[in-house]
Amino acid sequence: MRWTSDLAVGVKEIDDQHKIWFKKAGQLFEAGKDRRAKEVIGELLQFLDEYTKMHFADEEKFMREINYPGYAEQKKAHSEFIQRLKKLRQDYEASGGSITVIIQANKMVVNWLIGHISRMDRKIGEFVKSQK
Repeated sequence: MRWTSDLAVGVKEIDDQHKIWFKKAGQLFEAGKDRRAKEVIGELLQFLDEYTKMHFADEEKFMREINYPGYAEQKKAHSEFIQRLKKLRQDYEASGGSITVIIQANKMVVNWLIGHISRMDRKIGEFVKSQK
């Protein structure tokens, strides 16, 4: 599970943040696979939650600055994902640190990241290019 150049949006700041997101999501996967301490996994989930909120805020600010026409749709998708992450953390804590929850978490995060970047974030880069 790695960021690859075919996931590039074409906006350096967004791409750089996506790379960090993939790296941390990969660390979460490895921690779950290696059955590392519940605390380590909890810290990674906390980081992903906080980083996601920061990334979305940065991305939304950028979209407003460029008057991106898909802003409302993006904001809605971001809000829904933040709620899914919140539920995931709650499920993990309620399960006592279940490996099953971590595997589900990884699938959800990776599928969302790849899908969202491919379908929605790339349109931001296309819009930026069309404005030049």
